[in-house]
Amino acid sequence: MAAVLLPDALWDHIEPLLPVPCPRPDGGRPRIPDRAYLTGIFFVLRSGIPWQMLPKELACGSGMTCWRRLRDWQREGIWDLMHFALLSWLAREGDIDWSRAIVDSCSVRAVCGGTQTGPNPTDRAKRGSKRHLICDGQGVPLAVRLTGGNRNDSQEALALVDAIPPLQGERGRPRCRPVCVVGDRGYDAAAIRHGLRARHILPLLAMRRTTHGSGLGGGGGSSSGRLPG
Repeated sequence: MAAVLLPDALWDHIEPLLPVPCPRPDGGRPRIPDRAYLTGIFFVLRSGIPWQMLPKELACGSGMTCWRRLRDWQREGIWDLMHFALLSWLAREGDIDWSRAIVDSCSVRAVCGGTQTGPNPTDRAKRGSKRHLICDGQGVPLAVRLTGGNRNDSQEALALVDAIPPLQGERGRPRCRPVCVVGDRGYDAAAIRHGLRARHILPLLAMRRTTHGSGLGGGGGSSSGRLPG
């Protein structure tokens, strides 16, 4: 399981980014290696189980200890550093698909509250957050932003594009702009189309009050004009 979740090649890129643990001159229990903690974090996030149900057979320590490590690394900016390092790795290998990028969002509950929460209009105005994501043509996350659950998708579209870091490929100058951006009707706004064109990006955004689907599956409706440039 550890080899599947955290292979050696991935660990080799992540390990230098982790903070050096403080020495314990007074002794105490041996510290569980960071790789074990990271494996436990990956397992919980991939499986969706509660932290306290992390299987002991994985030898990753307790689920709550893994959660505290996730929290501490978030506060220290380690996850953002990991993300940039892995994107740079993929870019050098030519594995970033710049032919298009896809923007979307999802709402999640925020039971414990927080500064980046708001009344979720899709969940009876309960407190929630919204994850705004832009991926490359292969689904690689290029940038993510967290807002309150009442934040409109269109308000984050250009901010997502601008959050893509410059990535150095095998040759040429660093790149941070896809050829086009694909989005659903939540991004149907003239300001977004104008902003994308100003950044030399082709907007392919679905329009409101048009038929759903591409028409390729027999659902009816022509796709012409549905994703205007």
